[in-house]
Amino acid sequence: MADLGAIKRIVVVGGGTAGWMTAAALSKFLGGDGRRIVLVESEAIGTVGVGEGTIPPILEFNLQLGLDEGEFLRETHATYKLGIEFAGWTEPGERYFHQFGQIGRPLNGLSLHQLWLRHRDNPSVGPLAGYSMSAVAAALHRFSHPSPDPADPLSQLAYAFHFDAAAYGQFLRKYAERNGAEHIEGRIVGVEQDGESGFVTAVRLEDDRRVRGDLFIDCSGFRSLLLGQQLGVGFEDWSHWLPCDRAIAVPSARSEPLLPYTRSTAHPAGWQWRIPLQHRTGNGHVYSSAFMGDDEAERILVETLDSKPIAEPKRLRFTAGRRSKAWEANVIAVGLSSGFLEPLESTSIHLIQHGVQKLLSLFPGRGINPVERDEYNRHMVNSYEPVRDFIILHYFANRREEPFWKQRREMDLPDSLRHKIELFRQHGRVFRYNEELFDVPSWIAVMLGQEIIPSEADPLASAMPEADVLRAMSELRRAYETAAERLPLASEFIERRIAAS
Repeated sequence: MADLGAIKRIVVVGGGTAGWMTAAALSKFLGGDGRRIVLVESEAIGTVGVGEGTIPPILEFNLQLGLDEGEFLRETHATYKLGIEFAGWTEPGERYFHQFGQIGRPLNGLSLHQLWLRHRDNPSVGPLAGYSMSAVAAALHRFSHPSPDPADPLSQLAYAFHFDAAAYGQFLRKYAERNGAEHIEGRIVGVEQDGESGFVTAVRLEDDRRVRGDLFIDCSGFRSLLLGQQLGVGFEDWSHWLPCDRAIAVPSARSEPLLPYTRSTAHPAGWQWRIPLQHRTGNGHVYSSAFMGDDEAERILVETLDSKPIAEPKRLRFTAGRRSKAWEANVIAVGLSSGFLEPLESTSIHLIQHGVQKLLSLFPGRGINPVERDEYNRHMVNSYEPVRDFIILHYFANRREEPFWKQRREMDLPDSLRHKIELFRQHGRVFRYNEELFDVPSWIAVMLGQEIIPSEADPLASAMPEADVLRAMSELRRAYETAAERLPLASEFIERRIAAS
């Protein structure tokens, strides 16, 4: 074990969403006891700042910090999110909804989607989205917090947020500084290491200041200044599965109605996001440069906006993949410095959150123990790879005719994803393994949405009387519809929540 004494000075390198989420959590749970948390950033270095969609675990992070939801909504221009609508992903004109939360309720212990598969050809059954509280509310542009009563259909509502990522970072900066975190402005021009252990001992700023530390958190973005550049930790390239390597982002004016969901629209060489905020709409086009030029991608994005652009388009480059290790020596990478997966399922901010939470659960009290370091790295591998598989699934299962999409259908899949698809194709069965982020209902929604239809439903479904099943499904669907119709519009709920804070 490399023992440099008690870890008293933690240096976060880089600001933005990753840096300030890290600093906020560290200041909350590790402040005091003579420990100092210092964040170093240069305002001259821009942040990516396009990740504005989140998934339900963000609620846990905000709750752990003790953030007031009304204040959070106001300061970050946030809106509520019940899921993602996918348009054109199987073929142009087709749509499906990936809901947050459960799909229906089990009947005699059997998952609702199995009953839907068994009876989906019956005209009375309707689409799968009709059996999700979140999907039904989203279709009506309505929202409420979940009910605490498990018998109430509204108890099955699950939600996350859309927010201005830059504003969220600044919101957390104020929080972290109130808790004692220190902020140093300056551009890092050098890194110092201990000659014997290889540990980073300080970063050097362009004005010759030195910022010393015992533990360094690399939140420097794609540059991966400490982990990648200084310590030489390699990058595992996943572009053979996920070849999109460009994005163009542009904000546009707020559109009405304010939709409580993200929209992802497939294009000839990628896809476009639409994220509604209180003050504007976030838009972007993610695409593969091997199949489409930058100018054409920008033209498609601008021509398909549903409101007037309010800034110039911003172009980004990236490679899908992750560092072989997120923790090396006394450096832990969080966010883009540890890996990147395109924001198709809004996982970028969650991977920051997960990295921070695992750091807290494995925080070294004295020195760096290889057992704890290796455990952290194992957890991060187990968090990135299932998300990678989930994103690949969207691309693989398509019927589009453009060259980009044909190539996606023909690619060799990771063994883990191939197994999941083959198992689902038999009897519609999905199981959650290890630390997979997405639960069974999410896999079901995307598998069926992308039209991976099992050869037959679970045999148990055919053993249940058809009339009883159809009656139960009809009652369930009506219960969701009735509950959703009682809810306020999402925009009205936001206004009330902010006013009450």
